[in-house]
Amino acid sequence: MICPYCHHAEDKVVDSRSSGVSIRRRRECLGCGRRFTTYEYIEAIPLTVIKRDNSREPFMREKLLSGINAACKKRPVSRQTIEDIATRIENSLMASENQEVHYDAIGNMVMSELRKVDPVAYVRFASVYREFKEVGEFVAQVMQLSPDKK
Repeated sequence: MICPYCHHAEDKVVDSRSSGVSIRRRRECLGCGRRFTTYEYIEAIPLTVIKRDNSREPFMREKLLSGINAACKKRPVSRQTIEDIATRIENSLMASENQEVHYDAIGNMVMSELRKVDPVAYVRFASVYREFKEVGEFVAQVMQLSPDKK
């Protein structure tokens, strides 16, 4: 680290503390003896979503939440449950080694989570995500939810 006062290249760390998303370090210049503070942050690797038309865009949690919210509209699903679903999906995506994720993977994760929480929200999301064109596709999806399907 270069001293901001005398531009000497050597210093020693006097104090180091975690402050949430960063590490705060108090340093002392070995050239002039003055102290200064630095902060270290983890560099997040941006996640890219490959869309249906093969275009790419940055992953946006807001879009994920928007889709889940639309599926859960007027359903007995709490705001906290929706946030938890989005957090689980986002953490899963960030934990993978891939910097690019296909829209299909995200959609399947949302469907899996919604299926556990609310069957109506699940079918709503599936109908938009799978782009149902006919009533038969919708009925087939609902039949998959039925506990007595054969």
